[in-house]
Amino acid sequence: MFQDNPLLAQLKKQIQETLPKKEGYIKATDRGFGFLETDNKESIFIPPIYMKNVMHGDRVIAVLRTEKEREVAEPQELVEQAITRFIGRVKLIRNRLHVIPDHPQLKEAIRARAAKGINPETLKEGDWVVAELTRHPLAGSNQPFFCDVTQKITDSNDKIAPWWVTLARHQLPNAEPAPQDSWTMLDEGIERQDLTDLPFITIDGESTKDMDDALYTVAKDDGSFEITIAIADPTSYIAVGDKMDDEARERGFTIYLPGRNIPMLPRELSDELCSLIENEKRPVLCCRVSIDNTGVIQDDISFFGAWIKSQGRLSYNNVSDFLENGHCDDWTPSPIIEQQIVALQGFATLRSDWRMANAVVFPDRPDYRFELSEDNDVVAIHTDLRRIANRMIEEAMITANICAGRALQEKFATGVFNVHSGFNQEKLDAAMEFITNAEAPFTKEEVVTLEGFSALRRWLNTLDSTYLDNRLRKFQAYSEVANTPAPHYAMGLDVYATWTSPIRKYGDMINHRLLKALITGNEPTQKPDDNVGDEIANHRRHHRMAERDVSDWLYVRLFKDAVKKETVFKAEVFDINRAGMRVRLLENGAAAFIPGSLIVDNKERIVCSGELGIINIDGVKEYQLGDTFDVKLAEVRTATRQLVAKPVQQYPAPEVTPAPEQATDAPQKA
Repeated sequence: MFQDNPLLAQLKKQIQETLPKKEGYIKATDRGFGFLETDNKESIFIPPIYMKNVMHGDRVIAVLRTEKEREVAEPQELVEQAITRFIGRVKLIRNRLHVIPDHPQLKEAIRARAAKGINPETLKEGDWVVAELTRHPLAGSNQPFFCDVTQKITDSNDKIAPWWVTLARHQLPNAEPAPQDSWTMLDEGIERQDLTDLPFITIDGESTKDMDDALYTVAKDDGSFEITIAIADPTSYIAVGDKMDDEARERGFTIYLPGRNIPMLPRELSDELCSLIENEKRPVLCCRVSIDNTGVIQDDISFFGAWIKSQGRLSYNNVSDFLENGHCDDWTPSPIIEQQIVALQGFATLRSDWRMANAVVFPDRPDYRFELSEDNDVVAIHTDLRRIANRMIEEAMITANICAGRALQEKFATGVFNVHSGFNQEKLDAAMEFITNAEAPFTKEEVVTLEGFSALRRWLNTLDSTYLDNRLRKFQAYSEVANTPAPHYAMGLDVYATWTSPIRKYGDMINHRLLKALITGNEPTQKPDDNVGDEIANHRRHHRMAERDVSDWLYVRLFKDAVKKETVFKAEVFDINRAGMRVRLLENGAAAFIPGSLIVDNKERIVCSGELGIINIDGVKEYQLGDTFDVKLAEVRTATRQLVAKPVQQYPAPEVTPAPEQATDAPQKA
């Protein structure tokens, strides 16, 4: 009888207006309650009844009050909605359409309707869909959440769901560009040298079809080398402003996911016309350069167009076996091909040694490859170590990109450059605190320079522990793509512009067009605009998240029985936060979370410091970033594609020494 009383409503409003308010983000938990996380790192409890009006990630203004002797926050005003478009699964409740968001912190079914063009009869229990949130309780309606189903992704039992759902989540294309009836080379005014008689070789994975680089190396008597790097030339078929060019820019990259890839260009270009297939004549863009017998790149850098014909379609494993063991059981090179391999190895050794002494070389880490059955079940995960042939190709491509960076910097002062500024300036003082405490021989003035930062990175590589390296990475700036030249601190290079993968990267296509202008002396047909860097960074971020999401899904499928089998894995700590630590299983690359509650059963005994990157138990440091130890999986969360692990080593409660009068062996009173 009081609910419609206007005086009561006015009184309630007046009371709420006098209550203190705070703004922050909603952090949901899997137990119904949540927290208001303010910008100054306060965390205020939100009871389950108030959480029904918000979603994880919403930015809100909440009133604060005391309930049952505890300060609580009641969200009242929506500042920024965290989710509009989302992926979910169909849930039919009393034959009415609902969608459960596919999100670890969103578990409530949301009332839904099929949008125009979607037949609701086709939506079955568990189907994957795209939905748009059309109503939010705090957005003025005071009504429950509501959404429109705008797209059906796939059926509930589709084994290819990990790929379709992930691509839909990140709004990435799920098919290659439409093919054309024919392709005609453009008249670009480039005179192409005929190098078809030279023994160029390609080295790739066994299954690679889009081969975009070929190499010809000459070893000199004085220990120096001359190398010609030939790169596939898709811009000889695609003009600026063409429909295909626009689509390539929109895609940004070839999408590489476990078990499949979605090319940036149509396969008749990427896998056929432009691919440097053995014994096939192909147009290429070349860079020829010398290095002296100390590995220094000389000033005789030249770019030119050419025709080549690869004389050896080689694989990483075969070349590595041959060089590491003196022979390969499955393959024997001809004398000419062997000469090329040995020369390329000599070139790469000199360049690698120079970079280790003067720039930055990252420690080798394995690649993990999923083996799938015909019906898309995970059969196994293979660990592909980076071997000598991988490093040979890597050194050749880095050299080519350094040369392109220098040429574009000198000629145009613009291009698509990969840049890195070292430490984030806002975090520099915090980084220096770690450097000083580690007694590292570097000053603040030194580490802000390219030479000093590179020296620091080289020094970190000499340490037995990777803790300091892992910790300092938290203070580094992110790598960026810029249209003006700048140093790449993380690589220790003064300039770097990639052009060696134009089949797979749109930014490399832009640099090809600039290099062609350098060759012809004409004005470039394309220069990078102010949006290119942001576009490339955004594409790269979504592609990496998509690759991670599909991998997480497949890991959960693979380890569905690992908890019962109590399989032991070697794990490395790569992140620590206040709730626990994240580790990577070294045998297979899977990421797992270890909550503090599975390390010790008493939260008072454990302190997890993300700021320091360490975990203390009973006041003693037990874990830090970079540590490796044995773990078992404690839980495989299929719904959220998460692995939860626990250390094999347990930490029992410390023994409590009894007081003298309580001790069992204390002298008895007379």
